[in-house]
Amino acid sequence: MKIGSTNPLAPHRGNACQLGSSSVTDLRIAVGPFRTASVDQAVRAGGGLPVDADESANGLVWLAPWDTAGLVSAIDATDAQWVQLSSAGVEIAAAAGVFSLARTWTCAKGAFAEPVAEHALTLALAGLRMLPERVVARSWGKPGGVSLYDERVTIVGGGGITASLLDLLAPFRVVATVVRRTARLMPGAARTLTKDRLIEALAEAKVVFLALALTRETEHIIGAPQLAAMRPDSWLVNVARGGHVDTGALVTALEDGVIAGAALDVTDPEPLPDDHPLWTQPRCIITPHTADTLEMIEQPLARRIEENVARFKVGEPLVGVVDPTAGY
Repeated sequence: MKIGSTNPLAPHRGNACQLGSSSVTDLRIAVGPFRTASVDQAVRAGGGLPVDADESANGLVWLAPWDTAGLVSAIDATDAQWVQLSSAGVEIAAAAGVFSLARTWTCAKGAFAEPVAEHALTLALAGLRMLPERVVARSWGKPGGVSLYDERVTIVGGGGITASLLDLLAPFRVVATVVRRTARLMPGAARTLTKDRLIEALAEAKVVFLALALTRETEHIIGAPQLAAMRPDSWLVNVARGGHVDTGALVTALEDGVIAGAALDVTDPEPLPDDHPLWTQPRCIITPHTADTLEMIEQPLARRIEENVARFKVGEPLVGVVDPTAGY
């Protein structure tokens, strides 16, 4: 692995990274493990030349975040000083230890926030309005449903999805609590609490949204104690990662009526086996990790790549920089 003794593009903390004042005249950006027209076009629009992932390059755009072995090989071949990952979540790369390499790493965090937030709101409304029951009904049935207007909600996570979700929730006049690493208030939230006050935030919410990165610290952040703290009429909506929720504890909570229901775009395990008890749980909605499909993310990803290539070319701060310490 070509790491080098000095690296002007060493990873920095925060959401942007200052690359310095120097610019790159002949900017070569490797794209792998496959090339797409939209990504090649984005690289050119940003002022770079797209090349294959086995050629020498200044930067690398990696479109298969699950293929960490291929990623390491591509870094070795290209000796790229900056790597752009195509996913918003980077837990696979973090687990593989690639962030220990002396490179600047960026990901797509925030780029896909709008469609994911849209899906989160859809799941919440579907649960509150009893749509799973009505979709399969073959008789008039008993009227029911709950309005989201003026309710209290809690969003666990403080990134781009949360910001977009708060915008979508604004017309509903919800009282929103955000739980994040710092207590800095987010626009649209009534208050922000740190993780040590999670139970307090869960206890008051009609809907609890999970929209945070998966790290060692946030794995199973929702388990039996947290579910027990939630209101019996509350819904849990997870559009983050399946590993945030203790699946066994959730099954028990739904069977025992501890919470009103759960709406999951992500599960643990994933894909969820056909014989898993969550499939037959009438108060559980499951979508197959489709909050942001390939069709939805193609253009936002291209825009992120174009912007970062342009910034990299002139030495400006990059967007979506990964913090190796935090793991996202």
